[in-house]
Amino acid sequence: MTVKSLSSSPGPIGVFDSGYGGLTILSGIRRLMPEYDYIYLGDNARAPYGTRSFEVVRDFTRQAVEYLFSMGCHLVILGCNTASAKALRSFQQLYLPHIDAHRRVLGIIIPTSEVIGNITRSRHVGVLATEGTIKSHSYDIEIGKRYPDIQVTGMACPMWVPLVENNEASGDGADYFVRKYLRQLLESDAEIDTVILGCTHYPMLVPKIRRSLDELRPGVRIVEQGVYVAESLRNYLDRHPEMEVKCHRGGEVRYLTTESAEKFSENASLFLHERIEVEHVVLSDTMESI
Repeated sequence: MTVKSLSSSPGPIGVFDSGYGGLTILSGIRRLMPEYDYIYLGDNARAPYGTRSFEVVRDFTRQAVEYLFSMGCHLVILGCNTASAKALRSFQQLYLPHIDAHRRVLGIIIPTSEVIGNITRSRHVGVLATEGTIKSHSYDIEIGKRYPDIQVTGMACPMWVPLVENNEASGDGADYFVRKYLRQLLESDAEIDTVILGCTHYPMLVPKIRRSLDELRPGVRIVEQGVYVAESLRNYLDRHPEMEVKCHRGGEVRYLTTESAEKFSENASLFLHERIEVEHVVLSDTMESI
């Protein structure tokens, strides 16, 4: 893909995730900024990303972002913590200058890290996320840059995404795994007063997470990312009018998936509470390695 092959006309804001979880990010953004056009791309055929290597996540993310660029997006949000942790920095530093230095790719870890200091009182924070995000130490690093006095404890929750994507988030079976990981997290640090949901699927489990926390340690705050990412994006566009004018205003949304369009539409209704039209797409490696 070359710069000449990319349109300079205003286009939609792209939101990418490995699956359905990024829909919670898109929903938060649309509530705050419904006037823009959006394209959501879920790489469901290759999900989950959480247990994949850094190299694989980087390649898959690059393919997805390139596809969204080809669809006219000048700005893409990685609505996936694993992609933000494993691929964002290399994409910004290595790939963007060769694709189009005027386009932008933003993640969702920094917006949450920026506000966490205003939420925790004990300065002890827990992060619940996929194995890939926890192993990347991205939250530790980003929070540490801004609030060196905050102690961050991470806990991988490998069963939570499958529970959500198999429509078991409200089932009795989910209670065991929600309580299991929360207990392990809280036992590792008795002073945690705030828990970050570091995976965009996890808001679907909030009722069970809230109930378990109230039993295990009443008063612990739950931090969901959607509202903070939306506010951060609005601030970004306010600070960068040259990018804002490249974001088309029409209030329309397109949904793309690398899996079955029918399956995506059915499962997406769990996150969006409405039926949507979905298009199937195929991602491929369009750019030589740099």
